Amino acid sequence: MCGKCERFVDLGRRNFLKLTGSATAMEIVSSGLSTAANADALTKAQRDKMTPNQIIETMKKGNGRFRAGVRKNRNYLNEQKASATGQYPAAVLLSCIDSRAPAEVIMDLGIGDIFNCRVAGNIGNQDILGSMEFACKLSGAKVVVVMGHTACGAIKGAIANAELGNLTALLAKIKPAIEKTSYKGDRSSNNYAFVDEVARKNVEMTVSAIRKDSPVLAQLETSGAIKIVGAMYNLQTAALEFFG
Repeated sequence: MCGKCERFVDLGRRNFLKLTGSATAMEIVSSGLSTAANADALTKAQRDKMTPNQIIETMKKGNGRFRAGVRKNRNYLNEQKASATGQYPAAVLLSCIDSRAPAEVIMDLGIGDIFNCRVAGNIGNQDILGSMEFACKLSGAKVVVVMGHTACGAIKGAIANAELGNLTALLAKIKPAIEKTSYKGDRSSNNYAFVDEVARKNVEMTVSAIRKDSPVLAQLETSGAIKIVGAMYNLQTAALEFFG
């Protein structure tokens, strides 16, 4: 990237599209979107210019900044004001309720950047599928991410056959992932290596279920309009891995 473009990126970016890729920066410059590029919330023009892969790459780079302790200096009040009259999120995430894995924080995102569904064990259901269909088909989000994490309490509970009110039915939805997980060794909730393998399998199966149970999202992915992926967040290293 030329020095001029780099200065443009450094000065103009406080939101989700940090423009770390030279191709994206040149697209914004050449399209005359300098005003939108300096906005404090993601605009429709910015979101629509991004491909699903570019959005995922932006998430990866945001996580890299988070791990390095160099997150962007953003003004949340400005983002709130800029997005108050409209929102154009680039992605929709299904993640766990774990307090240590807030998606916007670990990917260095801002207000208006993503839709976020949160439920213990990041499991899917009809309501979440409907929310994802709204996010992608009606609102224009281009990426669906199912994000699990290491040392997940919901996964541990499912492995240990925990029972507690409505939680019992929720954990039952995770148990198929336990059965499908190939693992030689201690298959108990005390073995965190096994817990993490089940968590990953649970993500993989949820991604597959989204494609199977939502013809709307499956068609969007087939056409190239969106991309559906899985991800695992490591609580120890703060690293976020995308796959699938």
